[in-house]
Amino acid sequence: MTSVFTSSRFSDATATAENPPLRQTPRLKAAMTAGTLAAALLLAPGAHAATLSESDIASEVIASGLDHPWAVAFLGDGEVLVTERSGALRLIAGGRMSDPIAGVPDVVARGQGGLLDVALHPGFASNSRVYLSFSQAGDGGAGTAVGYGILERDGATARLDDFKVIFQQLPKVNAGQHYGSRLVFAPDGTLYVTLGERGQGAPAQDLGSHLGKVVRIGDDGALPADNPFANAESGARPEIWSYGHRNPQGAALHPQTGELWLVEHGARGGDEINKPEAGTNYGWPEISYGKHYSGGKIGVGTSAPGMAQPIHYWDPSIAPSGMTFYDGDLFPEWKGDILVGALKAQLLVRLDVEDGAVVGEDRLFAGKFGRIRDVRTGPDGAVYILTDASNGQLIRLVPSD
Repeated sequence: MTSVFTSSRFSDATATAENPPLRQTPRLKAAMTAGTLAAALLLAPGAHAATLSESDIASEVIASGLDHPWAVAFLGDGEVLVTERSGALRLIAGGRMSDPIAGVPDVVARGQGGLLDVALHPGFASNSRVYLSFSQAGDGGAGTAVGYGILERDGATARLDDFKVIFQQLPKVNAGQHYGSRLVFAPDGTLYVTLGERGQGAPAQDLGSHLGKVVRIGDDGALPADNPFANAESGARPEIWSYGHRNPQGAALHPQTGELWLVEHGARGGDEINKPEAGTNYGWPEISYGKHYSGGKIGVGTSAPGMAQPIHYWDPSIAPSGMTFYDGDLFPEWKGDILVGALKAQLLVRLDVEDGAVVGEDRLFAGKFGRIRDVRTGPDGAVYILTDASNGQLIRLVPSD
């Protein structure tokens, strides 16, 4: 577990719950003393491994004019699906962007809600299933829901047929933040869904609520019999895989172990990388390495019995969103490392991962592309990023030579 200290400051004229204005915290000031500065330098970006500089990387805009794009999925042959938070799913192919694809469910496009993640079924080549997470209206407000439809093509036109909702987060909440919403298929074909605590805090510790959880369901929404609370008699919701999460907006499988890793927003500091394991409590809001936006202490501090520690954390916050394990061939220096997009900090973070631990960090493209919402490794080995803006872009990163 490491903590990264930095004196960099970034301006943000549109502060929100997921990208509050940066402030210099007492912890940051303490880090600048002689003793802690030496320790911080040991963990400084790029301190542990040879890496690439920005001049080694070229960028190409694949598509622009996207309305706050949230996620990208690769269909093959250079074709991709992109979600827009306002509710549109688009197909980008041959340098052209389609009109909104018909058959997408209605969404609550308010605050951080809307049309969010997109994922293809592992058997997409034969069943054409496209999975979406989205903010769904209902009694009490809104909550994260998941469903799938069958992608049908007619020339340049596409549509989703027979869309079916297979999961609904309960309870629904009248708030605009912390939907979580990443979708990751496990090697066994089950589906992980990350769920934020909708700004409510305490329900993340309540096993009778989906808020602040990672859930695991079958590809049709069925309950896996080996879920940790599948046979619980205490009122725990059987879909729950892990709990005590705040707002996990990035998730990916480790390419060697097949284990789920995720990145989640802290408050004022305390963004975390976690590896959610069955039945494990990750502490929010009882423990955190950050503080409340008011500057007050969160819970009981940084540790408590029965609550797992993060693999890595950031203080001050970078507001992390999408993440990927890089497993392509274009950037061999990054093989097996984590790439994370940052919203508030407006940069791309590379975490050097060795033997399941984060041992170094690089920060790239600060302010160049704006708020980075999603990061994916493409089938061509390139890195693809989505920028969170009203004129959002899909950008492809490749070696400059």
